Amino acid sequence: MGKVTGFLEYQRLQEASEAPQSRKKHYKEFVLHLSDADAQIQGARCMDCGIPFCNNGCPVNNIIPDWNDLVYHGNYQEALEVLHSTNNFPEFTGRICPAPCEAACTLGINNDPVGIKSIEHFIIDKGWENGWVVPQAPAVKTGKKVAVVGAGPAGMAAAQQLARAGHDVTVFEKNDRVGGLLRYGIPDFKLEKSHIDRRVEQMKAEGVTFRTGVFVGKDFTPNVYNWAKETISPDQLKKDFDAIVISGGAEQPRDLPVPGRELKGVHFAMEFLPLQNKVNAGDKVKDQIMATGKHVVVIGGGDTGSDCVGTSNRHGAAAVTQFELLPQPPEQENKPLVWPYWPTKLRTSSSHEEGCERDWAVATKRLEGKNGKVEKLIAVRVEWKDGKMVEVPNSEFEIKADLVLLAMGFVSPVQQVLDAFGIDKDARGNAKATTDGDGCYQTSVDKVFAAGDMRRGQSLVVWAIREGRQCARAVDEFLMGSSVLPR
Repeated sequence: MGKVTGFLEYQRLQEASEAPQSRKKHYKEFVLHLSDADAQIQGARCMDCGIPFCNNGCPVNNIIPDWNDLVYHGNYQEALEVLHSTNNFPEFTGRICPAPCEAACTLGINNDPVGIKSIEHFIIDKGWENGWVVPQAPAVKTGKKVAVVGAGPAGMAAAQQLARAGHDVTVFEKNDRVGGLLRYGIPDFKLEKSHIDRRVEQMKAEGVTFRTGVFVGKDFTPNVYNWAKETISPDQLKKDFDAIVISGGAEQPRDLPVPGRELKGVHFAMEFLPLQNKVNAGDKVKDQIMATGKHVVVIGGGDTGSDCVGTSNRHGAAAVTQFELLPQPPEQENKPLVWPYWPTKLRTSSSHEEGCERDWAVATKRLEGKNGKVEKLIAVRVEWKDGKMVEVPNSEFEIKADLVLLAMGFVSPVQQVLDAFGIDKDARGNAKATTDGDGCYQTSVDKVFAAGDMRRGQSLVVWAIREGRQCARAVDEFLMGSSVLPR
């Protein structure tokens, strides 16, 4: 490393951000990337640890020590090349990835880990600012045609890799814009959609064709996840293309089967969040679900719940409360016990900082209201005994609730698509396909592959990118007999 003693001399620096009360007034990103000088100092903190566990902690196996060292020396363009060698879209991960690489950082054993995510954010923004991110069109075309179903991060990564290998790639997306849950799910204040748009333009220049508003399957049902205007059958795709990649997201939300679930004002998070994305994009939305002036209760303590909190605050909610079924995690993890794995600890998001009451070990008993509209939530405290969750006696309480948002995760991909193709599924309803050996990422249907949430279930954007890249290599090998694409 360029600065062998850097980890002893410098402290971790957080990225600067706009104050909570100010940023609640808009939907723009509010986190600033590091300055050149700060990025170099943060790169210098990367120690010569011998075994870089951060590489394995990162699902796309980013070559983190190398680009940290390059940033320290001011070689930003070369750092970008190293970063892009493993990650197609670092502007996505540099903003919304929870950074499992940092949890695996060797320095993190007894100190603050290297600010890997902030350095990644810096590198890619520097690349776009200086015009270093350019199309990489293939020198030779193969004449093979590949269909990619689903334009989220897995589908985008697979499509870009396959196009660069010389194949003619067409991406089919049921929504009116490309991006999947990055577009309609992640709030704009965490990821402005211009980042997706400029990648789409790059991919078009590389030869990728995008067809939006097209649903692939049968029994098309318009809903908040699906604004398709056209339907194509799997049989037609199999006839027109040499290989097909199924890369849709895990969009089947976990429901809350309690009395009062049918009341108006009770919605899935993904009925609430995408509509605000569309409004931010300039669309006119009829009957948008608004939190303005309401007492909002968010059920679910994960990232989706946090996104509901941030959006509700921007709507001008009267109050926002977030419930989590599990006990409150410790403020600090037990590093000797869990390192280099992802630790369980209390995490406070930027949305929580903007205003939110949080409560743990709470289960919803029922929802009550008048004239068919929810007015309050009845809950009970729970505890774990002998491996089971039990109610705490005499702990029932109620809370005012004008809007209840269910953010308890997702159980499976859309079954309509898998059923239409006739793909074998695993016990969780995902497409059954292995990730190693002969036929990796191949489904039970000839020349049909699966990647991302469609194969592994609900996961992180960085896992989607990894699966898209690996699936692209598998498709290339299937079509050509061998592949030079990185795995």
